[in-house]
Amino acid sequence: MNFDLLLVGGHVIDPANGIDGPRDVAIRNGQIAAVDTTIEPTSARRTIDATGLYVTPGLVDIHVHLYATAGNEGAWGGDNSVLPDGFSFRAGTTTMVDTGSAGWRNLADFRERVLDRFTTRKYALVNIVGLGMTTMTTEQNIYDMDAAACAAVAREHEDVVVGLKTAHYWLPDWTSVDRLIEAGEIADMPVMVDFGFFKRERPYYQLVGEKMRPGDISTHVFRGPVPSVDADGKVMPFMLAARERGILFDTGHGAGSFCFRNAVPCVEQGFYPDSISTDLHRLSMNIGMLDMPTTMSKFLVMGMPLNDVIRLSTVEPARVIGRTEHGTLSVGATADVAVLGLEQGDFGYMDSFGGVLRGNRRLECELTLFGGDVVWDRNGRSGIDWHELPPTYGVRPDEELIFPDSE
Repeated sequence: MNFDLLLVGGHVIDPANGIDGPRDVAIRNGQIAAVDTTIEPTSARRTIDATGLYVTPGLVDIHVHLYATAGNEGAWGGDNSVLPDGFSFRAGTTTMVDTGSAGWRNLADFRERVLDRFTTRKYALVNIVGLGMTTMTTEQNIYDMDAAACAAVAREHEDVVVGLKTAHYWLPDWTSVDRLIEAGEIADMPVMVDFGFFKRERPYYQLVGEKMRPGDISTHVFRGPVPSVDADGKVMPFMLAARERGILFDTGHGAGSFCFRNAVPCVEQGFYPDSISTDLHRLSMNIGMLDMPTTMSKFLVMGMPLNDVIRLSTVEPARVIGRTEHGTLSVGATADVAVLGLEQGDFGYMDSFGGVLRGNRRLECELTLFGGDVVWDRNGRSGIDWHELPPTYGVRPDEELIFPDSE
């Protein structure tokens, strides 16, 4: 046997390698071993039929919250974070990036409790505020915004840290952004800005037009207060200019950061985000956002081609965080795979403010592989009909099947 596992009959979409068509995918020793039009089923120990499904790289969600810090003061509160494995694999997501839940004071604790545990691949952005997103109030503490300390912690944990973050800043000045960019310069890392609350003194067009550097990430690009389109629904010229100078735009759907009023005209005019992401947390996972496939489906029904939806959910977010080894089915890459079904019907999609868009397609995750192992299987494709198994299956070798004595 040449391969450990073979996915046959699926339609592979792997934008990193320009593949969009019927292919079989073979896995050996946890890595992609072959991608070809036809691979002999007898060459693998196990075969899974993916007929009628899309086979893609494992999804890369670069905006989630995984650090449930103590305290629940304010509208955010650290208790809104979720643990990764319960929400990743069922959505086809194999790589997650926590965006600033922990700051430079508690990143080590976050690493011990979450980043070094669980199966999902995890990275982090370090918050410029020492205590991170513990509460909305602590995020305003300019005396805890230490650029040198933030950069030092980021470099100390550079195997898991992919950038720096500021969020939810209320005050009418640029302190959080200026300190963040200073830290980014010291650490030589990109920064992500969740501008939170917009003020006349610090307009969004100045943030992306002057303050941020090429390779920096503006998240919540389709948030209601972001002036991305004018009164006639045309994409604002400053948005195009910011993209031209290298600013990256992240979706970060969340519970209050995605508005069809902005998203639909941008997508229709070809102004796509650089990454489709969920901003997954307790407040967003049940109403509106829901999960990664649902968020991807919204872009699909807004008119984005499926290939682009997959591209912006795999290889592009991997590039945004500088981890291009993910989001691909290249031979030799870790075998992280999402197998997606595209359902037809009448579906309603909600944004963060109660706005609904109806569509006739919905993506659902049918199967997820992480490092070649099946970690989510919606319809039992990796199993065997129980009738075909031995009469004592389910009994471990060190156990006995003992029946009561009959009279």
